[in-house]
Amino acid sequence: MSEAHASSSAAGRQFVTFWVQDEIFGVPLAEVQEIIRMPGVVRVPMASANLEGIANLRGAVLPITSLRRVFAMEDEPHDDATRVVVINHGALSGFVVDRMASVITTEAQEIEPIDSIGSTVRTELLQGVVKRDDGMILLLDPASLNGAAVPAQDHAARGAPGGEAAPATARGEVTGQAAGDELQLVSFEVANQEYAFPIEDVQEIVQVPPRINTVPRSESHVIGVMTLRNRLLPLVSLRRMFGMPQAPLGESNRIVVVSLRGGGAGAERVSVGIVMDAVKEVLRVARSLVEAVPQLLATGGGGTELEAICRLDGGDRLVTILSVEKMFPQGERERLLGAEPAATAASEEAEMAQQVQDAAAADDEEQFVVFRLGNEEYGVPIGTVQEIVRVPEQLTRVPKTPAFIEGVVNLRGVVLPVVDQRRRFGLPEVARNDRQRIMVLTVGEARTGFIVDSVVEVLKVARSTIGPAPRLSAEQHLLIDRVANLESQKRMLQLLEAGRLLSTEEQGAVSAL
Repeated sequence: MSEAHASSSAAGRQFVTFWVQDEIFGVPLAEVQEIIRMPGVVRVPMASANLEGIANLRGAVLPITSLRRVFAMEDEPHDDATRVVVINHGALSGFVVDRMASVITTEAQEIEPIDSIGSTVRTELLQGVVKRDDGMILLLDPASLNGAAVPAQDHAARGAPGGEAAPATARGEVTGQAAGDELQLVSFEVANQEYAFPIEDVQEIVQVPPRINTVPRSESHVIGVMTLRNRLLPLVSLRRMFGMPQAPLGESNRIVVVSLRGGGAGAERVSVGIVMDAVKEVLRVARSLVEAVPQLLATGGGGTELEAICRLDGGDRLVTILSVEKMFPQGERERLLGAEPAATAASEEAEMAQQVQDAAAADDEEQFVVFRLGNEEYGVPIGTVQEIVRVPEQLTRVPKTPAFIEGVVNLRGVVLPVVDQRRRFGLPEVARNDRQRIMVLTVGEARTGFIVDSVVEVLKVARSTIGPAPRLSAEQHLLIDRVANLESQKRMLQLLEAGRLLSTEEQGAVSAL
């Protein structure tokens, strides 16, 4: 940049100045939107090493970059003086600085070209320098600074996960097994017994809130109510329903949300949350392994809520399938709705109006399976998740397979390639543990398993909370192109494109297995 250009661009302008290590930098005051304390950040995989992460700024997704890393300085822990300077230069970007200095006003004659200094910092990011008695102030160029925070995109991105993904296989389709010959179940545990609901009966799975409001004079198995996206959700305990010993609620407890229709045509639907000890897996079970409930259990007033029993692992593992409809008789559904049983059927017009309302609500939401890697949460569309299974004690290594394949497992007679997603995202490896799961996804034409730290919940997300992810690198943008900013929950979900988890070449290698 010429001296004349530097002078004209900075003459008579104000700059916000701040310290980074032992240097004082300045940026044009007109391009500083605000200065904030260091917020909580969400780490983004495969982004620039300069990036601290992304944060929520009053509903907007804010990329936050470390200026120490930009200038190849040693990282230091953040403290009370640490600030983030938010610059609005076509898009919002935050830059972490050690501490603020002041606001200065420059005159044209004070600005010197950058080649007049012997600074060790990256001079291509500077637009000039101001020399004063109390030190030298390096003036940053916001456009160049944004370029350092978000490197130029390599659209070819060799080896990057991405490219046009093949259409996903239909949910429930499995090689060698027709979808109609299988049941898909969500299994869970209560008092060391395993139960399951058909997956079509499950709306979502959520965590137990810190506070549950009790309801006076309610049924003994009704725990209370909670708020779920501005709607009241009645909560019942499966332990209490089944007369099992009580246990305090903890971090492993989950709420399985199911939907019931009240009495009469067009009656209002009610969502009910059923508290479980823990959610285990999404199972796909051959119908040949499912048997009717023994007559002894289905008579005498007991076992009426049981639908069937399936035998897994050669009969060593029994999973009892429950019927949502049988668990909540009609009178109890009306009480859960907070209304007396309907005396007369609603009109056809009311039923149609309810159906339209339900369809509109569904159109305003997307459903994701949420999983965790390290401290961050990610979501994949539920339609791309085939099932979720435990990680076996031993993965079978296959010689001459690509390095990204951790091994293979035998999943009901089908060889399933398995990828360690931590390694894929460049995260430190951890020892195998009971919370880890394999998420089986359809990627291209092949089913592939991805090891994650834990599966958190199935979550409905309002489309109004979903926005484009900031473009931080070519790899990251191909894989994570949307972010769900759940401001009320103080959560940010990075939404993955399942079809892009593997590159086209890698998909071919997996298909060959």
